[in-house]
Amino acid sequence: MSNMLIAAMVTATNSATPLLLAALGETVAERSGVLNLGVEGLMLVGAVSAFITTAATGSALIGIAAGAVAGTFLALFFALLTLFLAANQVASGLAITIFGTGLSSLLGAHFVGRSLQPLPRLHVPLISDIPILGPLFFSYDGLVYFSVAMTGLIAWAFARTRIGMVLRAVGDSDTSAAALGYNVLRIRTLAVMFGGAMGGIAGAYVSLAATPMWIEGLTAGRGWIALALVVFGAWRPWRVCAGAYLFGGISVLQFYVQGAGFVAIPTQVLAMVPYLATIAVLTAISSGGARKRLQAPACLGKVFRPVN
Repeated sequence: MSNMLIAAMVTATNSATPLLLAALGETVAERSGVLNLGVEGLMLVGAVSAFITTAATGSALIGIAAGAVAGTFLALFFALLTLFLAANQVASGLAITIFGTGLSSLLGAHFVGRSLQPLPRLHVPLISDIPILGPLFFSYDGLVYFSVAMTGLIAWAFARTRIGMVLRAVGDSDTSAAALGYNVLRIRTLAVMFGGAMGGIAGAYVSLAATPMWIEGLTAGRGWIALALVVFGAWRPWRVCAGAYLFGGISVLQFYVQGAGFVAIPTQVLAMVPYLATIAVLTAISSGGARKRLQAPACLGKVFRPVN
């Protein structure tokens, strides 16, 4: 296996990680019946919070925690609007994205162009030095392994735990779940907050590992790709994971195509490829028949009003 191919696979993994983290959080939120289109805003707020905190404390771990907390609180605000005040989820999600974009620009104004040391990569003595296998599996930072572990944990929770089954029940039939005594609003609020925390961690990964510096709009539309991945993966964590790595590979394809000397293809067209792929996926599955076949949560995006 050539060094270029190994480098491409490693880069694709790094590119896929923030997509996977954000998409997993949104998967949990949507399985509870809540559609949050504000993932991009959550990621931006998490990114700027993590960057500023890391710059101030010198600790990337504290920075990641700050990103998670920032995403959680912004998601909680979204939950208050949509679950308790019955605001439209689509409009509120778009408002969260706009708000997060503006807030991140404001908070990061004095940090534009400043860079940090990237997250340290795992190095296992002897194992990391194994040809091919070492660079492919043992040369990443901790959040890469965390994202894969969370994929397995969430998939197991959905399939094997009471919490996962209750969450799915709330997303598929909120009235039935309420009749059985479950607090639908509380469950959905916690699911949305979890999605916010994961979105914040995804943003932290972008500003601390993928591109360890601050510029406005640092996430560059990754939140929208994460939203598409949830549907692409049919709300199943391992399928979402596979989709994230597929889109991660598409995202880095442009750099290697340029490096291979395909000068006839404009760089702007290559940069559009991941977003064109996102549009193609959403278009292919936008019909009602496709939505039914994918078994989307039946209550997704619907307002629940508890009976007093």
